[in-house]
Amino acid sequence: MLQRIRVAALAVIVGAGALVALAPTAATAAPAPILTPVGISPSPPIDVTKGAVTATFSFLTKNAGKAELMLKPPGEVSVESPVTLTPSPHGTWTKWTGTKSFDSANAGKWSWRALAQGDGDASRSGTFEVVVKKVLDTKIVDFDARPDLVDRGDLIKVSGRLLADGEGYPGQSVSITFRERGSDTYREVTKVTTGRGGWFGATVRANATGWWRAEFAGTSAAKPSVSDADRVDVKRRNLGSKIVGFDARPEPVDKGDKLSFTGALLVEGRGGVAGERVSIFFKAGGSSRWEYVTSDVTGRHGRFWVSAEAVTSGWWRAEYAGTRGVNGSVSAGDWVTVEQPAPPPVEKADTRLFKFNAYPEPIKRGRYLKFTGKLQIDDEGSWEGYSGKVALFFKPLKSKKWQYVKSFWSSDSGRLYTKVKAWNSGHWRFVFGGDEDTYGSSSRKDYVRVKR
Repeated sequence: MLQRIRVAALAVIVGAGALVALAPTAATAAPAPILTPVGISPSPPIDVTKGAVTATFSFLTKNAGKAELMLKPPGEVSVESPVTLTPSPHGTWTKWTGTKSFDSANAGKWSWRALAQGDGDASRSGTFEVVVKKVLDTKIVDFDARPDLVDRGDLIKVSGRLLADGEGYPGQSVSITFRERGSDTYREVTKVTTGRGGWFGATVRANATGWWRAEFAGTSAAKPSVSDADRVDVKRRNLGSKIVGFDARPEPVDKGDKLSFTGALLVEGRGGVAGERVSIFFKAGGSSRWEYVTSDVTGRHGRFWVSAEAVTSGWWRAEYAGTRGVNGSVSAGDWVTVEQPAPPPVEKADTRLFKFNAYPEPIKRGRYLKFTGKLQIDDEGSWEGYSGKVALFFKPLKSKKWQYVKSFWSSDSGRLYTKVKAWNSGHWRFVFGGDEDTYGSSSRKDYVRVKR
């Protein structure tokens, strides 16, 4: 009886165990994120005595899909700033890496806080120091401003080297300053940053004579320093000149005839200048050599006029050699074709210019002076009016040279009339060069006094 009771009890226990075994199990929970301490390279304290240092921050996470690293600078009131992190696989872990640059301005105790996020959060925090172990002695050497003599407004090169405890000091701001002659103070012109080996350089514009130097203001890690001064002398820039309106005429021209060369010399800021010599040069067609032919001294408004014989075809130009304070210049070239003259006609008629008169006399400077006369041709013993091209010439008082002024045509009756403004006292006359049917002739000269 007792045995049957024990068997029944065992059956109940076994049945209950079966029921427990068949019951469903609870769901397995996701593992929480794991976060390692943050490693810093170089190891703190970070020494920025000799310049900026880039520190690398790294840590590992597991079971986290996202991570953050926040840095808090020294000071009671400061705000955390994030560090950009780059993830990379590291077995079953993920490695997170970020960098930040520190210099002497960042010296002090910093705080860091790392956060890993997954099915829950994990975080760690800590501190590190940025230190300046020693304030460096600095010196600016090899400072130079060159060239030593320049035209006003030219560019000069300033350069030198910043040393800290005898070694090149890169990545530092250096001011280039200038003290003008007659002044007691230096003013900043520009700033440069020292490069490899502490070398620096800049290009600046020199507008006055004076002294240039470099100045390092110093930092919490380095003492200030000033270079020796270097003087640059600035001289007045030479004025530019140019020859305008250069013309060689007539074009074409018969061989042996006279060519006239005209133009004007202008000087920067002065306009036309008188009393300067301008030379005429010629280069024959097919040649590469310019040869001097003649010259003239500029007159009113820088104008010049001179003539030479036409020998062969080629280029003509005017040249000004320059003078003290004024640069020389060369005109554009003017090509002139020289032709063989046509055979003279078997017979030409004589001409005459008479009744020439320049009036009023005397005349006030700058007023119009009028000219009249008559051109006639000898028609088998009878003088008749003739239409021809007549030139007006002028010879200033005390001068031996006649100057071409202008050309115009007489009427069919031979009547001549023209006018020009009078600037200087002297003699005037008409000249008829002739044509294929007639010989040339000249009028009498007429003196006119010009009053100031």
